[in-house]
Amino acid sequence: MIKGIGVDIIELKRIEHAIEKNKRFYDRILTEREKEMVKQFTTLHRKVEYTAGRFAAKEAYAKANGTGIGGALSFVDIEILPDENGKPEVYLKGKKCKTAFLSISHSTQFVVAQVVIEES
Repeated sequence: MIKGIGVDIIELKRIEHAIEKNKRFYDRILTEREKEMVKQFTTLHRKVEYTAGRFAAKEAYAKANGTGIGGALSFVDIEILPDENGKPEVYLKGKKCKTAFLSISHSTQFVVAQVVIEES
């Protein structure tokens, strides 16, 4: 049975502007493991795509969970990491969330993420 569904879309330019304006943006949005992954990318465009994907996925998860980002759940409580095949998976406070299913998609201007959470 489905507990919740969340979707989020973000403009790449908005994330690019945030990264260029605020050097602490990564610290606010990404976990340590996610920041290690973003360091591997050599172009700003790829860093923006990656970060925007994580931002949208975390927003979508928080919506599906019914809490939103705020008091009970922060961006760094939610972690999006690839499995061995590159499929993004949700981790909540360091533990794999086996009931959350995530899809992230990119276009030239936008990133969209959708999360479905099943009852455990």
